[in-house]
Amino acid sequence: MTRLLSGMALALCLLLPAPAHADNITLFAVTASTDNLSLVAVPPPGNQPLNTPCLICGTAQPQQPANFGYNNYFQNGNESSFIEFSSATVGAKLQQDTLGTGYDVSFLRAFLVSQIADNFNIGIDVNTGTGQGPEVLERFAILNLTQHTILSQYIGPTALPTLNNGSGFPDYILSGFDIDRNDIALGDQLLFYARWSNTSDGAESFFLVPEINPIPAPTLGSGLVGLLMLSGLIGWHRLRTRTG
Repeated sequence: MTRLLSGMALALCLLLPAPAHADNITLFAVTASTDNLSLVAVPPPGNQPLNTPCLICGTAQPQQPANFGYNNYFQNGNESSFIEFSSATVGAKLQQDTLGTGYDVSFLRAFLVSQIADNFNIGIDVNTGTGQGPEVLERFAILNLTQHTILSQYIGPTALPTLNNGSGFPDYILSGFDIDRNDIALGDQLLFYARWSNTSDGAESFFLVPEINPIPAPTLGSGLVGLLMLSGLIGWHRLRTRTG
């Protein structure tokens, strides 16, 4: 009787559907500090492969800055949806829903300093086949791999009609992230996550767009300009004193 019951239980298990695979994003927790990114339908300027570093791209990036790794994600062909993480490893080519290595926050901050920037946005390049519906951004997140928390995220689904057609020409910006936050400690590793669907043409790209600091107007006492202005004022005062 026991053997009969065991056999019936085994047969039942074989008939039941396999449990759904949970995305690796579930390894990261939403906290009180998790904030929301804003999607801006304004194409950032320039040609992405020539100007800005890739984070998640389905094509090679010949002008990628040295030592700035990215996920040149693996494509099996005919996929209609993707779940991808970034990777700081140079030459990474990850399968879907595979965690990459994180970017050290000091590395990202040093890169932004080299670009005269203090923060960054995320550019998105979508490529849609003629006559096909728009691709859909399901979710994007900036993660703290060290602490397994979600720092910022955008949650769709949101249709992304092509605004600037052609591979390498960006269409949208995700903005609102601050890299100098209290919940990012020195040495923490940052990771980027994207999930999108309804793909129909060339590979999509998610890349870093430095937010350039505005150059402040010269003020009295600042550098050579201030020195010249100060000298002029002194000369004018002396002349007025002599003739007064």
